[in-house]
Amino acid sequence: MARPQRIVLVRHGESEGNADDTVYEREPDHALRLTATGLRQARETGARLRDLFDGERVSVYISPYRRTHETFRSLGLDLERVRVREEPRLREQDWGNWQDRDDVRLQKAYRDAYGHFFYRFAQGESGADVYDRVGAFLESLHRSFEAPDHPPNVLLVTHGLTMRLFCMRWFHWSVAEFESLSNPGNGETRTLILGEDGRYTLDRPFERWRTPEPYGITG
Repeated sequence: MARPQRIVLVRHGESEGNADDTVYEREPDHALRLTATGLRQARETGARLRDLFDGERVSVYISPYRRTHETFRSLGLDLERVRVREEPRLREQDWGNWQDRDDVRLQKAYRDAYGHFFYRFAQGESGADVYDRVGAFLESLHRSFEAPDHPPNVLLVTHGLTMRLFCMRWFHWSVAEFESLSNPGNGETRTLILGEDGRYTLDRPFERWRTPEPYGITG
């Protein structure tokens, strides 16, 4: 099994929805573009990734949203050295179809009170739903490592919540631990690094906005 030396998670650059939440009333979530700031963030992240990969091959998985595709293009990676696949299981949490700003703001308040993992948006998904599809993707990812010529790098271009849930699933974090963590900023990365002991570690933690409150010993 040719496990990669690093698995890099990238959150898309700033989108139109990050800059103005009224846009969800006019445009589908999946169709939102990057802002000028988001394009700059992606280019800056790309410069760091090119140094990190240093000409090595990269297996890339991209959420099917426009903003993640635009982020990937702006990274400026050498397309001769990458294998790119669109991966729907890495998409953003579904908040419903056309979104009313005031209704979404109210539901976000409900989610904060109820818990980000278990609260399901009306006509949409809960964090637990996203966790399940991320888990299914991980099974496919692990099978890909069986190829003897698997690239030494994996890059996932995705969304903030999906990044946290990927790490929760990979490192077996509890729900309480997940609930205590904040999303990374736009264009930020987190990298899983393979150690000499065969285990992966995270290059830097997610910011914590509160102390975990587990229900039992598994927390």
